[in-house]
Amino acid sequence: MATMRAVSSDAVFVRRTVAGDSLRALEEVRDLRAHANLLFELVHRDLTVRYKRSFFGFFWTMLHPLLLMLIFVAVFSGLFKHQTPHYETYFLSAYIAWNFFSQTTTNAMAGLAWNGALMKRVRVPRSIFTLSAALSGLVNLALSLAVLFVIMLVVRAPLHFSLVALPLSLLVVGIFTFGVSLALTAASVFFADVREMYQAGLPALLYLTPAIYPISIVPVQYRWLIEMNPLTFLVEIVRDPIYNGRIPSLQTFGIAFAFALAALVGGWIIFRRLAPWFDSRL
Repeated sequence: MATMRAVSSDAVFVRRTVAGDSLRALEEVRDLRAHANLLFELVHRDLTVRYKRSFFGFFWTMLHPLLLMLIFVAVFSGLFKHQTPHYETYFLSAYIAWNFFSQTTTNAMAGLAWNGALMKRVRVPRSIFTLSAALSGLVNLALSLAVLFVIMLVVRAPLHFSLVALPLSLLVVGIFTFGVSLALTAASVFFADVREMYQAGLPALLYLTPAIYPISIVPVQYRWLIEMNPLTFLVEIVRDPIYNGRIPSLQTFGIAFAFALAALVGGWIIFRRLAPWFDSRL
């Protein structure tokens, strides 16, 4: 009997829990489905509260990439006009993916802190706040794409049949972003400086991603630095169907998917290990 109790105790220890519920991925998915209404309300709140007191309101979602495009086109289009015709399309087709990643990961870190009181009062899956940030980011991404397509029509840039592959590319970018958001969210609960350090490092990460410039201008001996950045491949699988008019190659898509899967698994493990102590930190 003592042996059986010991085995049972070990099994309980191995099967770690948060708020009495198993942290296994499938059970977390079921839990998220059971809280679908709450998830919808969180996404709705994220999309409406952000611009509540703004004069342009929700239109800032579309105005932001447009204004940024005008700045970068004015500064860089002359430099890259030979390598990148229709520079505005070249830049925006990558920047919308980058902007989705940077905004979602930043908002996800703040979201868990803002909802700490709710987690203490009501039993909810911890990952729902990170997921809501990712979903609201996807809505903003869809609106940014609409602006991009209008710009392409205005400047007479071609719309290619390869756009049918775009949803799959965006899904991979979304998976990668959600995984990174899980890891950053968990880390920011324990170390408040993570968010500030991350935001300070984002501009450097942008310039290590070939969104503003073509990778061909980077000297060969330094190109490995750019290729070590997962976002290089993630923005490329979005740019290919929009700007280059081709479906991403199997190699590029495979590398991007591998990074996305690694981010999701790694982010989930980090989030899972740290979640039991969230209540005491928030």
